[in-house]
Amino acid sequence: MKVILYMAMTANGMIARENDETPWSGIEWKNYAKEVRKHKALILGRRTYEIMKKSGEFKRVGNPFTVVVTSQSIKSDGNCVFAISPEKAVSIMEERKIKNAVLGGGASLNASFMKSGLVGEIILDVEPMIFGKGIKLFAEENFESYLSLVGIRNLSKNTIQLRYKVRKV
Repeated sequence: MKVILYMAMTANGMIARENDETPWSGIEWKNYAKEVRKHKALILGRRTYEIMKKSGEFKRVGNPFTVVVTSQSIKSDGNCVFAISPEKAVSIMEERKIKNAVLGGGASLNASFMKSGLVGEIILDVEPMIFGKGIKLFAEENFESYLSLVGIRNLSKNTIQLRYKVRKV
């Protein structure tokens, strides 16, 4: 199974403001939703899950099968199940015969998947803004990865999409 890390971020690598706000452009949200609908599978951290649930974003991305990685004991609710680790999240997806899943953050989950070597592809939508303070693409963890650029695409006049393959070293 391939895990595709898909994140919108500022030009300086922030995926949200300190208060979790993500003021991304409509074109970015459209492309993210399209990617999630394409694969019908999403992996999130607990905080990102709660933010998406509260704002009704699951409907916007096609109500995909979702695995939430959390250490908290939360009861599964049909189209959403909970896992204790990145490895368990991948195992759940594989049990359901899912070939590709979008990893939708946050920073701690992104770092733990990278550290575990579970990310096969990275898609970054770079928005034309900078946050002096905010949530970084990756929480601080001890890992290192090498990438191969697969493509660059203009989403709009000011927003670009970078697509990378994570190289196995």
